[in-house]
Amino acid sequence: MASSQLLSFLLLSLLLIYPSHSSVDTNVTKAQSKKVNLSLYYESLCPYCRSFIVTQLAKVFNTDLLNIINLRLVPWGNAQVVKPNKTVTCQHGEDECYLNTIHACAINIWPDPRKHFNFIYCIENQGLHIKEGQHSDNAEAVWKACSARLGMDQKLIKNCYDSGYGRKLLLQYATETNHLHPNHLYVPWVTVNKQPLYDKYENFITYVCNAYKDRALANACMSHSPKENEEKSSISPVCYVDSATYTAREIPNSAETQLFQRKTEEPE
Repeated sequence: MASSQLLSFLLLSLLLIYPSHSSVDTNVTKAQSKKVNLSLYYESLCPYCRSFIVTQLAKVFNTDLLNIINLRLVPWGNAQVVKPNKTVTCQHGEDECYLNTIHACAINIWPDPRKHFNFIYCIENQGLHIKEGQHSDNAEAVWKACSARLGMDQKLIKNCYDSGYGRKLLLQYATETNHLHPNHLYVPWVTVNKQPLYDKYENFITYVCNAYKDRALANACMSHSPKENEEKSSISPVCYVDSATYTAREIPNSAETQLFQRKTEEPE
């Protein structure tokens, strides 16, 4: 009798110490649902997108802000798909189309924001050496240098691009960007829980912290001063859609991508 009571006590103790997987999964799901969705719609060679990524968005990774957000990067921006051959054209030339696709490949291969953001940050930080216009070897050299520096497999990125899968990913981003409500007017276009911040995008931390409903605020929110930030930047610079001058870029297109295009709604 005593032994059975002891066994029951031990089993109960184990249940208290080691909660069931279902309860752990439920807690994780609740924590995820409380997170704020922060999305950046951008293009790789817009100087204002580049500046925002390097000087502002990087703060997410230098603080505990990442603990309360779901960060998404969408590399399409003001690009267009020209019919009838569906050529992708970009505002800042061929290199931008090329690098947008490289960004898309990296996001797909390394979905962890910490991983792909470091890569994109590196490219954007070095992007000052890339000139607008015709495709050059500089763009390829920049991303390869960044992948080598970060220990990311260049072959995976190159295969994604050369196979045409990168184009498929890019067209998915095109569809998403072109179906935003309200429509994007320029880049960088930053949304918090799908609501655009318009030209106040540099104040994104304020909007993220206001949207976060959990009692336990991130330290980044506690130490952030909205008034100070608003005084520094009233209207942030942007690359407008209407002022775009487009240059075509032939991105490899596989048979698989062609099939995908027929089945997916075309970007407007």
